[in-house]
This record gives sequence, C-alpha cells and structure tokens, in this order.
Amino acid sequence: MRRMRFDDYTFGAITIDGRVFEEDVVIAGGTVRSRKKKASKRYRERFGHTPLSLDEDIPWRCHRLVIGTGAAGALPVMDEVIDEARRRNVELLMTPTREAIDELAREPKGTNAILHVTC
Repeated sequence: MRRMRFDDYTFGAITIDGRVFEEDVVIAGGTVRSRKKKASKRYRERFGHTPLSLDEDIPWRCHRLVIGTGAAGALPVMDEVIDEARRRNVELLMTPTREAIDELAREPKGTNAILHVTC
C-alpha cells in the first residue's frame, strides 16, 4: 500500500488524501473505495449491527489486513473472517479505527484495510 495521508477522522467521516468519506472504506493496493456491506446485512439481527463477513469483497491480497472496528470498537467481525485470514496466512489486526489509522500511517507496506467510521 502506498503511504496515504489520513487528514481527519471523526465519528461518521474520514478524510484520506483530502477526500472525505462518510461511509466505511476499503483500502487495497493504495486505492480507497466505499465498503459494500449489503452482503453482510443478513447477519445484522444476529449481531445487532452489520458485521464484517466473508460475503463481502475483502481485500485479501496482502500480508496484513487492518480492520478499524469503529470509534468504540463495535464493528463485529465474524469468526469466519478470522479463520479465513489464518487460512490465507494474512496477519489480521482488529482495533478501533483511530488506532487502525495510526497503524496504517506507521506501517503501510503490504497492508490493506477496512475502516468502520461510526460506532
């Protein structure tokens, strides 16, 4: 991943390289896109929140995947995602989004990310 500039993060919005995102983002290979969580919505009732599931387009082509779990760390990550990371030999770091951003700024090489911008 190229070194990105994380200009700001507040509950509900993140600014990356001057571009404001008011939804969850996926960072893969130095590009940023919105997280498409519709595929995981069917698990919402079980978790009380739309979790990160294998049904989503997870950016596995990396050595490390950082998951920013939101301001309070409330994004559920399904066990199947953790198992798949292990199977693919991808280091998985799940931490509140503020800490995830700090980690991405510190060590971007070989790292992709999913950042939850609310809860």
